[in-house]
Amino acid sequence: MKQLTIIAYTGAAAGLAVLGVTMAKTNPSQVAYEEYAVQRLASYLKTDVCKKTTNFIENLIRFNCEKLVDGANPQMQEIINRTTERQNYIFFSVYRTDLKISSWVPSYKFETVGAFDRFYTFTAEEQ
Repeated sequence: MKQLTIIAYTGAAAGLAVLGVTMAKTNPSQVAYEEYAVQRLASYLKTDVCKKTTNFIENLIRFNCEKLVDGANPQMQEIINRTTERQNYIFFSVYRTDLKISSWVPSYKFETVGAFDRFYTFTAEEQ
């Protein structure tokens, strides 16, 4: 019985070690988060903001909202870089982004966990 307990504890310790190493190696970088955040922001702008502009306005000022969003990706990544704080816990990271562009555009707060090469946004609120 004692040997079985030792084997079980050894197996559990080895499993936790493998999990820890895997998590540490797959903890996404700040650049990966910025790319993720730009993709999510662009998707939001295209589906929610661009769809709310009327065709009359688009024809009047002769611009295509979705092309404008696509062209602004580098600027969006720079804004996200400046407004994001990363807390790196080796196995995972927590990203806090306070997105405020100007006083006449609403600001947003996002909190995201990065682990296993993926991102999980658990807070997204307008402030």
